[in-house]
Amino acid sequence: MEISIPLFLHRIQYRGVDKMNVIVDLCVVPIGVGVSVSHYIVACEKVIKEAGLDSQLHAYGTNIEGEWDAVFAAVKRCHEVVHDMGAPRITTSIRVGTRIDRPQTMQDKIDSVENKLKNDGMP
Repeated sequence: MEISIPLFLHRIQYRGVDKMNVIVDLCVVPIGVGVSVSHYIVACEKVIKEAGLDSQLHAYGTNIEGEWDAVFAAVKRCHEVVHDMGAPRITTSIRVGTRIDRPQTMQDKIDSVENKLKNDGMP
């Protein structure tokens, strides 16, 4: 069975190189470190900020947007940092979204829903 990958994936030009943007919902959970994990989450948030990525912390994780490789490099770095802090195990849940028809930010997605709420769910 052959899988065809479309060549028209939404990409941006950055310094002459094609890049694909992604929005990720990341939830990193250190295991074997006790009940409170907030200082581990702070460390991951610092990694994301230092990577220069746009992000929004929420109650059960962080939404991150940026170029695919940069986002996943930050996810890897979060694991490295949390292990370096003493966590013997980490479980991570990731939801990934890409869009090929047009650019879309996290804020665009939020604004779309909020505008519909103001109009009783109508576009």
